[in-house]
Amino acid sequence: MAGALVGGAFLSAFLQVAFDRLASRDVLDFFKKPKLNQTLLNKLKMVLLSIDAVVDDAEQKQITNPKVEEWIDLVKDAVFDAEDVLDEIDYEMCKRKLEAEQESQTSAIGKVRNFFSTPISSFEKEIESKMKNVLENLEYLASQRDILRLNERDSRAGLRTAIPDRLPTTSLVDEAGIYGRDDDKETIIEWLMSEKYNNQLSVISIVGMGGLGKTTLAQLVYNDRRLMDGFNLKVWVCVSDEFDVLRVTRTVYEAITRYKYDTNDLNMLQIKLKQQLTQKRFLLVLDDMWNENYMLWEALQSPFNHGALGSKILLTTRSGKVASTMRSTKILSLKPLSEGDSWSLFSKYAFHDGNILCSNSDLEEIGGKISKKCKGLPLALKAIGSLLYTESSHERWNGILKSEIWEEKRIARFSLL
Repeated sequence: MAGALVGGAFLSAFLQVAFDRLASRDVLDFFKKPKLNQTLLNKLKMVLLSIDAVVDDAEQKQITNPKVEEWIDLVKDAVFDAEDVLDEIDYEMCKRKLEAEQESQTSAIGKVRNFFSTPISSFEKEIESKMKNVLENLEYLASQRDILRLNERDSRAGLRTAIPDRLPTTSLVDEAGIYGRDDDKETIIEWLMSEKYNNQLSVISIVGMGGLGKTTLAQLVYNDRRLMDGFNLKVWVCVSDEFDVLRVTRTVYEAITRYKYDTNDLNMLQIKLKQQLTQKRFLLVLDDMWNENYMLWEALQSPFNHGALGSKILLTTRSGKVASTMRSTKILSLKPLSEGDSWSLFSKYAFHDGNILCSNSDLEEIGGKISKKCKGLPLALKAIGSLLYTESSHERWNGILKSEIWEEKRIARFSLL
C-alpha cells in the first residue's frame, strides 16, 4: 500500500511532465517533418487528458479498491513509457542542433532544411512504431476508467479540464521554510549591488534544473531589505513557457503604474514604459525563462535600456543557453542542497512542527534515508515530506523508502516540474 501511496500521489505530477514534454518545441518540430504521422501526437495528448481527468478520483479510491490501485500502477508505467519515447525525441533533436552548431552558419542552415526535406529515416520509423505501441496501451487503460467507475473533475468547482498549466509564481516568500541558500543569496545580492556593471543594463541569471529552488532564491533576493535602497523600482514577472513580448511589457508597465492598460499596441506600450523607466534605477525579475530567441529578447529589452545606470534584470531559467542568449554578465549555477540542509527541509514537512525529538526513532532513521534519496531537490523533499506528515506507520514509511519511485530516471523526471 505504501508504494502505491507514493505512485498515486505523484501520478498527477508525472502526467504534468508528460504534458510539458508534448508541448516542447523540439517534440513539436520533430512531428512537423513530412510523412510523419502527426495525429499520433494529438492522440497521445488526448488520451493523457482523458486519464488526467480522473486521477484525483483514482487517488482517493485506490485506498479501498485494490483494482484502482493496480490501475494507477499500470498507468504510471505506461506514462513512463510515453516519456521514454519523448526523451528519445528530445535527445535526437538536441544532438542534431549541436551538430549543426559545430558547422558553419551556411552548413547549419542547410542541415536544418535537410531535416525537413529528407525522406523519413529509420529513427523516425522506430519512433512512430513506439508511439503506436504506447498509444495502444494507454488507450486500453483509459477505457478501463468507466469500468472502475472513476469520476472526472467537476469543472464547475474550478478544477482544470484542459492541459494543466504551471501555477504562476509571485514575489512573496516564507523565509522560515528555506534552508541552505544563504551563500547563494549573498552572491546574487552582491552582483546586483555591484558598481562594476553600472555602465549598462546588466542581466544576472540563476540556472538549474527544475525543483532546485531557483524561484525561491529569486524571491529571497527580491525581498531583501538592502535592495529597497538600491533600486527605485522593483518588478516581478512570471514568464513561463510562452515568451510573449507584449504580455511581459504590459505586466511590467501595469506593475509600475498600478494601472491596467488594455492595449495590443506594442509600440505605444513601450513608449509609455520607457517614460516610466527613464532615469530610474530598476530591478526586474523574469522568473522561469525558456526563450532562446535573441530577437524576441531584443524586442523586449528596448524600453529597459533607458533606465538609470545600475539597473539590473534577474532571471531564473533551466537552460544555460537561455542565460547566454540574454547576454548574462553573471550566471549562478544552482546546486542541490547538502545532506544536512536536505534533512532540515524534509523534517520541517514530515514531522509535526519539524520536531524530530517528538517523532518515532525508527521513523527518523527511515526519514533520513528517504531524505538522501531526494538528491537534494527541495521540491521533492517538500512533496515527500508533506506526503508522510500524516503517516505514522513504520510499514508505510519503509514501503515508501523501498518504492520504485526512487529509480534514477524517475526522480530525475520529478525535477522537471
